[in-house]
Amino acid sequence: MNYLIGAFKLPCNICISFADGKSRNQVPLKKENGKTVMVALFQSQESIVGEVVIEPMHGKKVEHNGVKIELLGQIELYFDRGNFYDFTSLVRELDVPGELYERKTYPFEFSTVEMPYESYNGVNVRLRYILKVTISRNYVSNIVEYQDFVVRNYTPPPSINNSIKMEVGIEDCLHIEFEYNKSKYHLKDVIIGKIYFLLVRIKLKNMELEIRRRESTGSGPNTYVETETLAKFELMDGAPVRGESIPVRLFLSPYELAPTYRNISNKFSVKYYLNLVLVDEEDRRYFKQQEITMYRLLET
Repeated sequence: MNYLIGAFKLPCNICISFADGKSRNQVPLKKENGKTVMVALFQSQESIVGEVVIEPMHGKKVEHNGVKIELLGQIELYFDRGNFYDFTSLVRELDVPGELYERKTYPFEFSTVEMPYESYNGVNVRLRYILKVTISRNYVSNIVEYQDFVVRNYTPPPSINNSIKMEVGIEDCLHIEFEYNKSKYHLKDVIIGKIYFLLVRIKLKNMELEIRRRESTGSGPNTYVETETLAKFELMDGAPVRGESIPVRLFLSPYELAPTYRNISNKFSVKYYLNLVLVDEEDRRYFKQQEITMYRLLET
């Protein structure tokens, strides 16, 4: 039995490291097996520099048809699991065909890499960046090693950020006006607003504000839409009276939010909504939904 296990053991170890790995920011990344690991954080237009160390097992030689490293940006839709769509693909040849007898170090560099999209782990879709080292071999399978990293891209505050004003009503029963201070929020922002009761002829017992994320993947008949409620915030408990106004102050920093993504490579979109929910004494629910835009502001 031990002989069999030994037969499938890889003949070498591959280690991929970043040149500034010790000083570069690390962020958590959830792997397919559910475990969370810390990986290096980059942003678009940065250079990705490092080295690959290949060390043959003691007493083994590795015959190969060449060694290469690829930098890949990939989108995987979970209904098409295992099929990756590459939107970024760069390659560097590290070694010509030959034999490896001892530990060998290969430096690599990908200069000012265009990484337009952020890493994203959603309900039905994953966008990831990896370094992939391949040792090509004849007759036996290639030896492959991966190194994940995360990309986050930052946006300056928008020059125009209009407030949101809306009315919701049921004829002759209820008329509410609500106002939020802006329509675009950064991930650590505060939603500030006010809700005015202009007409109240039904008995309301409470009111909530929800943050919802809507992820849509695929296209045409293969479109999948997944809506998650990320936060619920009670604005009012009890019956309001005409002329009353209720302040809204909702901090976004406790919630795991990502920026708004619009039609990423024609594969998926992620949008956010503020959903106002009113509940009357007979447990009927009234909704009013408004899209907001989320963006990542560079943290100073």
